[in-house]
Amino acid sequence: MIRVGILSDTHLDNCKPAFVETVQNVFSECQVIIHAGDITDISLLDSFVGKDIYAVHGNMCNHKTCTTLPEKRLVSLGGYAIGICHGAGPRHNIEDRMFDLFPLADCIVYGHTHQPVCHRIGKTLIINPGSFQATGRYGAPGTYALLTIAADGLNATLHELPAQP
Repeated sequence: MIRVGILSDTHLDNCKPAFVETVQNVFSECQVIIHAGDITDISLLDSFVGKDIYAVHGNMCNHKTCTTLPEKRLVSLGGYAIGICHGAGPRHNIEDRMFDLFPLADCIVYGHTHQPVCHRIGKTLIINPGSFQATGRYGAPGTYALLTIAADGLNATLHELPAQP
């Protein structure tokens, strides 16, 4: 079994201690991390010591991050094809655009909209972990996803970050 922590839209320009503590807590049982873009600064990936990391850049990333990370990628985990892309453009048809990029993927992970999504379209699992940072004028909490890859398939759940003291 493989446990995957999925996040997107961190929008941080440096690795703050609170961020490091949060990711170490919520992803402690994960062997793999997928970051679906808008990392902003690639140094944030240093928070995931000892984990396999698959990340893409987003529209808010700095130049170094954009030149270091791909815009999209297809990875194989546990025999399943997982497409990763931040996404762009309007949210009303973003999943259609993701399907165009990864027509044969077993799972598609994207970000950009800051709206958490976890559902299936046919046999394809679609995951948007939402924004890892609390956003919105009404204080929407930060969110993330956990993906479990096992011999019997892919299963994912969405979670809210614990409230900060």
